Amino acid sequence: VQLQASGGGLVQAGGSLRLSCEASGGTFNNYVVGWFRQAPGKGREFVAAIRVNYRYTYYGDSVKGRFTTTRDDAKKSVYLQMNSLKPEDTAVYYCAASRTIIVSSYASESGYNYWGQGTQVTVSS
Repeated sequence: VQLQASGGGLVQAGGSLRLSCEASGGTFNNYVVGWFRQAPGKGREFVAAIRVNYRYTYYGDSVKGRFTTTRDDAKKSVYLQMNSLKPEDTAVYYCAASRTIIVSSYASESGYNYWGQGTQVTVSS
């Protein structure tokens, strides 16, 4: 499966952005999709994940209560709604997917087989 992340941009602190991750190839509805981000000079950080059963979502501590991930399998897309953005949310955001990942690995980069190219999010103060 190929992933394409989009929707990044420049926003003021307190604002919102919605990222999209669109898949092509493969049967998307049996993949877990994760979101990660990487700020300049830092490692990749887990942001969120959504299971095949889309009612189950997981979030990194730094984004809980502000970010929400959803999926639309008919459109082969997963979304990351980001509200109350802070300057420290500035990073390149990536989506990733795996059909075989286990729950305990959702926050780990190594659990995902497929990665999108990343989209830049910049939050100004």
